[in-house]
Amino acid sequence: MMKKRIPTHPGHILKEDILPHLGLSVTTAARELGISRQMLHRILNGSHPITPAMALRIGRFCDNDPAMWLRMQQAYDLWMAEIDLRDEIKKIPVHASVH
Repeated sequence: MMKKRIPTHPGHILKEDILPHLGLSVTTAARELGISRQMLHRILNGSHPITPAMALRIGRFCDNDPAMWLRMQQAYDLWMAEIDLRDEIKKIPVHASVH
């Protein structure tokens, strides 16, 4: 069951909210995170996912919970998978609730 609006890729939150709030350039943020500028650009543009290792780095960088970054990535990934697999998923029969 899809929501009405696509979840925000966590990289966009870094790009639009966190880096401007901190007054940091991509170069400085990448250096502090211990990653390349190219990798950070891919994350900020939503073309690379937040991995568990990256969530640990960003959680430390932002002084917050790494699991939050993974949950945001998971919500985004699930939305995209639902779009990509919509027709295939509809073909799968629904069985009684199994608990």
